[in-house]
Amino acid sequence: MTTDSPSPSAPTASPAVGAVGTPAWRTLVDAAPAPGDDATPPRAGNTFLRLGAGLLAVFLVVGVLAGFAAQWLAEREAVNDAANVTDVLADAVIQPSLTDALADGDPAAVAAFDAIVRQQVLSADVVRVKLWTPDGVVVYADEPQLVGRAFALDEAQQLALASPATRAEVSDLDEEENEFESGTRLLEVYRPVWSPDGRQLLFEVYLPYEPVAARSADLWRGFAGVTTSSLLLLTALTAPIVWGLLRRLRAQERRRIALLEHAVDASDAERRRIAGTLHDGPVQELVGSTFRAEAAADAAASRGHDDEAADFRRVAGDARANVRVLRSLLVDIYPESLRTGGLATALHDLAATAHARGVDVRVDIAVEADRLDDPEERLVYRVAQETLRNTMAHAAPCTAELRLFEEDGTVVLEVADDGRGFDASALDGNPRDGHLGTRVLIDLVAQSDAVLRLATAPGAGTRWRLELARRSTA
Repeated sequence: MTTDSPSPSAPTASPAVGAVGTPAWRTLVDAAPAPGDDATPPRAGNTFLRLGAGLLAVFLVVGVLAGFAAQWLAEREAVNDAANVTDVLADAVIQPSLTDALADGDPAAVAAFDAIVRQQVLSADVVRVKLWTPDGVVVYADEPQLVGRAFALDEAQQLALASPATRAEVSDLDEEENEFESGTRLLEVYRPVWSPDGRQLLFEVYLPYEPVAARSADLWRGFAGVTTSSLLLLTALTAPIVWGLLRRLRAQERRRIALLEHAVDASDAERRRIAGTLHDGPVQELVGSTFRAEAAADAAASRGHDDEAADFRRVAGDARANVRVLRSLLVDIYPESLRTGGLATALHDLAATAHARGVDVRVDIAVEADRLDDPEERLVYRVAQETLRNTMAHAAPCTAELRLFEEDGTVVLEVADDGRGFDASALDGNPRDGHLGTRVLIDLVAQSDAVLRLATAPGAGTRWRLELARRSTA
């Protein structure tokens, strides 16, 4: 563990806060990907589970809709069949049996007609028969208690009389005239008939609803069978296609990862090459020039040429200053200390570079050396590098604090300064408007399972907070 000073207990505390108060944290990158942002191709097992769940949902929806459709079709068929049966009964039995005495309500005529109805009409398929006058008086009913009673004709009955036709519908038996009916629903059919002297009567029959339910079930089973077989066939046909697409996606993802790794390796190799060229070329030559200039200055001073010696020493000083600049640049281009000395050494080198550019950085590292793996160390270093670079570019001269600590099993990096800060809403605009380095930092963290937060405001300094994925401390 490397610690320059005791780590504060509160991770959000920081001395680098402006006088106007502490700005609230603003989440720039969340470890949880937004819907639709996960570029990883779905796994085959998950995909087929989702496909199966989707097909099941489709089957349930189609089954419910098919149930309603089957009931509607069954009722339409039953109503049509009931109308046809009623027409046959009216033409073959009822119309020939009507008498003027029956229309007058003569008891003997009613009794004779009742015998015909019970012998030739009533059955398991016809449960009630009525004859009405246009005024709503029941001339005949197989239920004797209804004979002679008057009821208001409903709209369907009136239409059947006004425009002679057979009308059939499903009755809910909620009318007063149906007080003697059993069950909850029946098929009700109206048909006008005429007595020998031309008086119009309304012939009404009731048929049981049970055949409708049976027919509805038959239709639903047939529809469900066709639907199920179609969905299964669709699944069998699409499964190989989906499997092939998933394999291609996985292959594309592997190639993409390989290309990214190659690009990162190539970038790392290029930085090493550039750093090596600078270190072995211009830096060494400037160091040599410094020694030669110092030697020439000493020689000139020994000859008594003080002005000439001062010129040589100025040249040596300029060369040393350029060497320091180049060495700081080498740390930015390729932090050799991250690979050889570890993360703590590399962060101290960043602090030293920032100090040379007007930022006094206090480093506090309270994380075990083996707590992070190589990718996490590189991420921490790059975030620290970019945030300190922003501080040097936009806030210097100022003081800053770089802290690396653990909080509830999560490794946290905080970089805070007491500089002028900025309006964080500017990050929502066009990248060309500025803060390009910040957007690069956001993209960098977005590629990792990490969280990046920012707290800043004009005059209130700037605080960055990187939270790595929660790791087991076992």
